[in-house]
Amino acid sequence: MGLLRPEYDFGRERGRLNFMAAEPGVIDPAGQKHADQAPAFKAARSLALPYYAYAVLSNSLFQRGVFVVYLIDQGFSAGQIALLQTLLYLVSALAEIPTGFLADRIGRRTSIVFGQSLIALCLVGEVTLSGYPWFVAIFTLYGIGMAFVSGAETALLYDLLRRRGLEIHYVKVKSRYTALGSLTMALAIAVGGSLQKISWELVYLGAAVALVLSAVVLMARVPELRGKDVADLDEPAESGDDREGDGDGDGDTNADADGPQLGKMAVLKSVTPRLASLVLVSGLMHATMTPYFIFIQEALTHQGVATSLVSAVMSAAFLIGGFAPLLADRANRRLGVRLLVPLTLAVLIASLGFSGMEWAWLTIVVFLLAVGAPDITAVVVDDVFNQGVPSRYRSSLLSIITFVESLLIACGYFLLGWLIDTFGSGTGFAWYAAVPAVALVLSIPSVLNGRWVKAA
Repeated sequence: MGLLRPEYDFGRERGRLNFMAAEPGVIDPAGQKHADQAPAFKAARSLALPYYAYAVLSNSLFQRGVFVVYLIDQGFSAGQIALLQTLLYLVSALAEIPTGFLADRIGRRTSIVFGQSLIALCLVGEVTLSGYPWFVAIFTLYGIGMAFVSGAETALLYDLLRRRGLEIHYVKVKSRYTALGSLTMALAIAVGGSLQKISWELVYLGAAVALVLSAVVLMARVPELRGKDVADLDEPAESGDDREGDGDGDGDTNADADGPQLGKMAVLKSVTPRLASLVLVSGLMHATMTPYFIFIQEALTHQGVATSLVSAVMSAAFLIGGFAPLLADRANRRLGVRLLVPLTLAVLIASLGFSGMEWAWLTIVVFLLAVGAPDITAVVVDDVFNQGVPSRYRSSLLSIITFVESLLIACGYFLLGWLIDTFGSGTGFAWYAAVPAVALVLSIPSVLNGRWVKAA
């Protein structure tokens, strides 16, 4: 995230000053004792409890592991299903930036609730409507719903912690949130397979009800936050442009009074070269793992692995992805983002290379070894993004980041699919290792400089 103006550095975190006054066993220059961070983390965990409940409900997507089977049952070909998935990612990418701006203006919670409600409506539509044109419309709306949710989720959680001076615990809280979501997803996939034997309606309507309940939890237990509600948390340098010409120093009202154009300019000014570099590297990492995760099923089938074993491998991968984020805080403290990113990319390069040898058991082993690394790194990178963006425009900037990632993932699906169709899964995986290799080259300056984000 580089040359962004971070809100604090590790020597003078404003968030820590809010609770350091009672820390036992640590003497400050004035001779006062400071409480250790355990009470503060308990406060952060308590604040995040409704978010944990939301994570469980919003990831109870029973259709996730069998939706391709359902679409085939509807009479759609593999090519038609691939087009629907591509459409989903492209629409989500295109909608990211405008929905991010909306979330900052109308409220992050409102944005999430609307998005999840729209997705729930799409799930209902999938079992009540038929015909490919209807599904094109449904997947288009689904992508818009995803965009309303994506950046707003992270922005709301981070700024809820930041308002209490607890943002240094974000990595721990987010890792638990991510782990809960992944584990719930793994269980929901298993349950969905059983529900499907009863009826498809039960699978899709059950998932829709879970999403509606997740929105209810947010409305009942999580306060609303808009960009202007947290603008006072930003450094004066970050909001100084907003305050110019106001006379009374109230940057919040000035930004709104001058219209959305000023807000867009402030957001674009925050997109510095180092931010762009980290966004691109992170996007390429996601564009490697996401298509790899899907096409590994085709590769294993091609290598003669039984369908039951392929299913077991995918379930194991979801479980690993669920537990891996719990290691994010330790990995961040021991390695830091500047080493985690290139190490993760190196793991992905090796995994794709070994998968290209087309030895079934080797493919399974390297895939399962590699699947957790991006989940760990993604949490740490997410924290770096949040540290480097102003609170007032957090949803907007995070939506820009998600836009880039979604676009790269969509391109990754096209590229890896073409490579596999042209050269076969083994050679296709080997050639696709060039994508994380490019990202690794782009990450070298951060390793040499010792940081992604320039200290204030």
